[in-house]
Amino acid sequence: MASSCKQVKGKKSWPELVGAPGQTATSVIESENQKVDAIVVEEGDFVSTDIRCDRVRVFVDANNVVKKVPKVG
Repeated sequence: MASSCKQVKGKKSWPELVGAPGQTATSVIESENQKVDAIVVEEGDFVSTDIRCDRVRVFVDANNVVKKVPKVG
């Protein structure tokens, strides 16, 4: 997690969602921390390298299964 996001209030990481469906993960993330937007990203898609403390990327495989721990940044 980026050090610039340490001031973010609420939950910042969701390791328990690895293996879950992408849309389920986004719903859980946004319900547990209303200060972030969760976005599903398919593995291999281009993503910017900017750090945003109000965003959680949910990386999924071709079967829409979460493959990486979703976290703020």
